Amino acid sequence: MRAVVFDEPGEEMAIEEVPTPECPPDGVVVETEACGVCRSDWHAWQGDWSWVGVESKPGLIFGHEPVGIVQEVGPNVESIEVGDRVTNPFNLADGSCPMCQQGHQNVCEQSVPMGFVDFSKGAFAEEYAVHAADTNVVTLPDDVDPVAVAGLGCRFATAFHGITQRADLGAGDWVAVHGCGGVGLSAVHVADALGANVVAVDLKQDALDKAAELGASHTVKVDEVDDVPRAVKGFTPRNRGADVSVDALGIAQTCRNSVRSLSTLGQHLQIGLTTSEEEGEVSLPVDEIVFDEREFLGSYGMPAHEYEDIFRMMDAGTIDPGAIVSETVSLEEVPETIASMGDYDTVGIPVCNEF
Repeated sequence: MRAVVFDEPGEEMAIEEVPTPECPPDGVVVETEACGVCRSDWHAWQGDWSWVGVESKPGLIFGHEPVGIVQEVGPNVESIEVGDRVTNPFNLADGSCPMCQQGHQNVCEQSVPMGFVDFSKGAFAEEYAVHAADTNVVTLPDDVDPVAVAGLGCRFATAFHGITQRADLGAGDWVAVHGCGGVGLSAVHVADALGANVVAVDLKQDALDKAAELGASHTVKVDEVDDVPRAVKGFTPRNRGADVSVDALGIAQTCRNSVRSLSTLGQHLQIGLTTSEEEGEVSLPVDEIVFDEREFLGSYGMPAHEYEDIFRMMDAGTIDPGAIVSETVSLEEVPETIASMGDYDTVGIPVCNEF
């Protein structure tokens, strides 16, 4: 089968013929219909995240936002059938650890990030395999467009879980979203759907324009203000700050700006992972956090059982993951699309749908 294959950090990737994946006894093999191209693919291509134990090795196949049709089912799988249209969260769980048993499969003690390690190669290929299918694989509604729901593997689902499960967000609350890439725009859309007032923060005007389309009532262009947190607070009643503030990018400045945008008792939601500049470490205004009793929350992916919440809101017309999709590309265009993310040239979620 054809696949985009990684060789060395920063070097152009090529389309190669590789063996089709074998079906795990507890897993499935899926024919790829669509796969989102994520900035996390760019990080992996750059060789980032060694500080959290992720190392891109030659021969790796990226792609962790897949949608496809099940072609083969392992003998130990009970809930998935050949012909099902499916997706899965990128952070695959084993289904048996204490976290999994409590319903927190997204933080499984044996979590495997699809498309970032050789054990679970990704979906920039004609076919891909998923282990522990009964735990990880999600059957999609019959009427969905594969391109529209590709972001459910990572960016849209990650934002949805963070906004709906990690943060304590109610209608009428104020939310600031720092960084309006795919996950940030998804956070804007979900927060707006829940009735929040959303302030979108970014450096690029086209990203802010898209955020406004998706429900942001106010925007802050970073290079046009002297103090981002003050600008965010200026939109809120009595300049008190945001009830929830999201760092959807992961660089030091967006993290600090997010924390400083908060109201007293506000919640900072860290979704973006850091870059090689931070290597997982960011200095924070600790005294402000203490004095105002602010919370710092991490959020990572989404467990498969929460997808039903997304489907219900889609069915009601409250949210539309497809609204975040910006363009479609072919498998041949994936390497260039990944490379362009170093300059933040993409808006929304590009999706590969030609294999």
